Amino acid sequence: MSPLGAGGRARRAAFAAPVALGIPTVRPQHASPTSRLRGHEGFPAAARHELADGTLRENLGRATTTIRAKRAGAVREVRDWQKLRDAGSALKWQVTDHLPELLEQLEASVTAAGGVVHWARDAEEAGDIITALVLERDARTVLKVKSMATQEIALDETLAAAGVSAIETDLAELIVQLAGDTPSHILVPAIHRSRAEIREIFLRAMPDIDPDITDDSARLAEAARRFLRERFLDLPGGVAISGANFAAADTGTISIVESEGNGRMCLTLPRTLISVVGIEKVIPSFTDLEVFLQLLPRSSTGERMNPYTSLLTGVRDGDGPEEFHLVLLDNGRSAALADPEGRSALHCIRCSACLNVCPVYERAGGHAYGSTYPGPIGAILSPLLTGTDGSHDPNSTLPYASSLCGACYDVCPVKIDIPSILVHLRAEGVDERREAGGDFHGEWDVLMQGMSRLMASPGAYDTAVRASSLAGAVTDRANIGRLPGFLPLVPGWTDARDLPVPRESFRTWWEHRGAPDPGDAEDAATTGEERA
Repeated sequence: MSPLGAGGRARRAAFAAPVALGIPTVRPQHASPTSRLRGHEGFPAAARHELADGTLRENLGRATTTIRAKRAGAVREVRDWQKLRDAGSALKWQVTDHLPELLEQLEASVTAAGGVVHWARDAEEAGDIITALVLERDARTVLKVKSMATQEIALDETLAAAGVSAIETDLAELIVQLAGDTPSHILVPAIHRSRAEIREIFLRAMPDIDPDITDDSARLAEAARRFLRERFLDLPGGVAISGANFAAADTGTISIVESEGNGRMCLTLPRTLISVVGIEKVIPSFTDLEVFLQLLPRSSTGERMNPYTSLLTGVRDGDGPEEFHLVLLDNGRSAALADPEGRSALHCIRCSACLNVCPVYERAGGHAYGSTYPGPIGAILSPLLTGTDGSHDPNSTLPYASSLCGACYDVCPVKIDIPSILVHLRAEGVDERREAGGDFHGEWDVLMQGMSRLMASPGAYDTAVRASSLAGAVTDRANIGRLPGFLPLVPGWTDARDLPVPRESFRTWWEHRGAPDPGDAEDAATTGEERA
C-alpha cells in the first residue's frame, strides 16, 4: 500500500517530503527503475541518431506545423484565454498545496459511489495490483484506452508476463503496439510514422487484412476499426484498463477525453474497468472541469471541444461497468512534489502544446528523450520523477535538451514555467557534481571554471578582450565560421551558430572617442529647460 493510502494522519505524514507543507517526516521515493522514464543513453547521443533520419524530421515538421496552426486558430477565438490560463494554473497550485487531503477526499468519494481505490507506490506495485485484478476475473485479453500512466509503468509487458494480452484501442497506440515500437508524442503517439509505414505495419501484423489496401487514410482507419470492433465484441472476462485526464475529489468522477470513441466503448462495454491515474490528476471539484475542458482541447488538438468527453462516477446497475477500480499511482510524483522549484511540473494536463512549439523536439523527436514523457515537459518531469545519479545518468542530460527560447511557457495552458525549471535542474546538477568532488572533468566544466576566474578579474578580462580583437585585423569576414574539429569546444559552437569576429572592445572604443565634455551636458540641460 502506498504511503498515501494508509489512511488518516499516518498517510499524510508518510506522504510528505521535507518541505514546508506542514506534513513532514518521510522523504518520498523516486520512480522505480523499471519505469519507462529513463533511456539507455543521454539526450545528445540519442538525438544524434534521430537527426540522421530524414523521414522522421519531415514527418515531425509537417505534423507539428499543422497542429500549431490549428491551436493558434482555436485560441484566438477565446477572448479571455489568458484568464482561463490563470484559472487553470491557480487550480493546479491548489492541488499541489493540498494534495494529501484531496486524495483522501477522492478515495472517500469513489468508495461511496461503489468503486474500489488501490494505492500504488511505484510501477511494480501498480503492475501487481492490476495483474491480480485481471487474473481474478479469468481474463486473458484486456482492452486498453490510451494512457500515458500505463505506458510509464510498462503495463503491457507486465500483463504479458502473466499470460494476459493487452490490446490498445486508440488508433495511434495500436499502430505503435503492432509495430513493436514506443510512442514518441503525448497526443499523437505515432507522429513519427508515415501512412506508407502504417500500411506496411498493418499488412505485417493485422490478420485478415486486404492485401491490396492502399495508404489512404480512410482505408487504413477502416481496417483498424474492423480489427478493433471484433475485439470489443469478443472479450472473455470483460476487463478494460484506462487512464484519466482528471479525477474530481468531491464526486469521485473520472474524466477521459478522446477523439475516436474507442475509449468510450472501453468505459461502457466491459464488466470491469480499471483506471490507472497519477495522483497529480486529482482536481478539487467537478465544477473545475469547466476550466480544464476549455483549456485542454484547444491546446492539444486545436478543437473547441473533444469529440468524446466521458465522465464516470462509480458503478450503476445496468449502466456501464459492474466493477470500477481506481489505481492511484505515485511512482516518483511525491518526490517531484518535494522540490519547491520543480513541483509545478506536476500541473501538466498532457496537452502536448509544448512539444509542438519546441524547436528541439521538432528536430529530434520523442524517442531521443528516452522517456514516456518527451519534449519540454519530459525534460523536466522525467528527472524529477526518477532523480538523477551523477553525470552518467541519461536523465541528467534532459534539462539541457532545450534552447530556453520560452515558447513552451507561452503556450502552456496552465502556465508551467518550464524554462525556469530547466535552469533550476541544471543548477542542481552542477551543485551535485561539485559536492561529489572530482567530477568536474568535462571540457565545458573546465571552460566555465576558467571563465569564472577570468571575469572575476577586471584587468585579466580587459586584456583578453583587447587580445581577441586582433582576430579582426587578419580577416574581413563577419563571422568566424567552422573551425577545425580538433580544437576544444569552439567548433561545436561555430558549427551551429554565428560567432562574430571581434573588432574592437568597448574600452578601446571609449578611449578612441574620449569622455564627453561636461559642458556639453550642461548645454543640453539648459536647452531642455528653455524648451520646457
